[in-house]
Amino acid sequence: MEILTVSEMTAADQAAIAGGTSGFTLMRSAGQAVAEVAEAMAERGRIVVVAGRGNNGGDGFIAAAELAARGREVSVILLCDRATLKGDAALAAAEWKGEVLPCDPAALGRPNLIIDALFGAGMNRPVKGDPFVMIEAMNASGAPILAVDLPSGINGDTGEVMGIAVEASTTVTFFRRKPGHLLLPGRIHCGEVEVADIGIDADVLDAIAPKTFENVPDLWADIFPSPQADGHKYARGHAVVVSGDLISTGAARLSARAALRAGAGLVTVASRRDALGVNAAALTAVMVREAETAQQFADLLTDKRLNACVIGPASGVGERTRAMVLAALSAGRSAVLDADALTSFADDPQALFAAIKTRDDPQVILTPHDGEFARLFSTLVSAHPHASKLERARLAASQSGAVVLLKGADTVIAAPDGRAAITANAPPWLATAGSGDVLAGITGGMLAQRVPAFEAACIGTWMHGEAGQEFGPGLIAEDLPEVLPMVLRNLYDELGIAY
Repeated sequence: MEILTVSEMTAADQAAIAGGTSGFTLMRSAGQAVAEVAEAMAERGRIVVVAGRGNNGGDGFIAAAELAARGREVSVILLCDRATLKGDAALAAAEWKGEVLPCDPAALGRPNLIIDALFGAGMNRPVKGDPFVMIEAMNASGAPILAVDLPSGINGDTGEVMGIAVEASTTVTFFRRKPGHLLLPGRIHCGEVEVADIGIDADVLDAIAPKTFENVPDLWADIFPSPQADGHKYARGHAVVVSGDLISTGAARLSARAALRAGAGLVTVASRRDALGVNAAALTAVMVREAETAQQFADLLTDKRLNACVIGPASGVGERTRAMVLAALSAGRSAVLDADALTSFADDPQALFAAIKTRDDPQVILTPHDGEFARLFSTLVSAHPHASKLERARLAASQSGAVVLLKGADTVIAAPDGRAAITANAPPWLATAGSGDVLAGITGGMLAQRVPAFEAACIGTWMHGEAGQEFGPGLIAEDLPEVLPMVLRNLYDELGIAY
């Protein structure tokens, strides 16, 4: 599903208006949608609408009038003088026949529900003065809060809290989500998000051509790999995972097993000589081959059937890992570069980016967390200190020539062509040692099955989150690959794939 920036949503509104739907008609539909959700949240008792001077406040006035017409007890608190309202907001205020209370926290009383219609998604400056005090009072009231479009104080494009923000139980937005609904901390402030149809035709997206998406199966369903009846293991690809030294082998094994569970037909661990014994003893379906040096690794990759590499999970920071990465890229292999593979290039990131860009069709995925990102893309971070996570990932993909999977509870995947996806299904249980190694393996398993890099990163991230949800509390990284069969069964059922 497409995600629209604030300016893209404005363009969608304007296109609908140009097509013959008035702005006030859209506002009426939005307010009625808010009223529907409000009634479901509070079946009885007093409802307070806190309205601002813009269109968000207009939506609140329509919701108040609709609720009053249904016999509900409703109060409206207005941030400004009612006489100063203009345009559609003024028309909406005229629909409300009840009293308008001044912007005073005492006017809240003890409501059963608060409707937050103070500010819209375009909030791009710190909240101050009366709105700050009112938001504090709303949050402290103990009443559930229904936010209109976005919780007031959340930047719709970045998810940033602009000084203070409403802590909503539910948010109702219109037509499409915005980045602030999915990026942290905005997502936490939104609570449950409901998307209402207010009469904007999806055809308006043709001209807008959005490039940001929510990372859900609909995004990559058409390209998701599934074994065929006449297939064989080599048709499903052969992933190679580079291992570290004797005392640092577990991460590579986690990645390797995850790649196999994700669907790769074969997986080999390329092991240092001193770790051959422990890797061979701990692995069964995963094969082990010696690759003490980058030359041995390059020799291993002369077998064209070994088509995808995962390098970085505890591979060691330094020259050997750098050389392994360059060997894989030189051999034209798809690659997931994680952890140590990224840090090994922190002193000379351009060497990595140049190696990626020399390929005609680089199928390379970089998987940094915030710390690794800051090391590898230090010049970018310095030049854009206030960029959102979405913006940083896009800039990094453009700079590196690779797909960038910027990890976290709100993982962002960005491609060099500008496409980006935000992932919102990661549970807190994934914050455990080795979880990222499993993510690298799942993603490498997708590359092995010849899924393009952007979609492979999206699928890997989504499956990783689903596995964490499937297992739940008590999760450790070793559990994740073992839950993938259930994730795959559920996904096959959702996509209508027979198995």
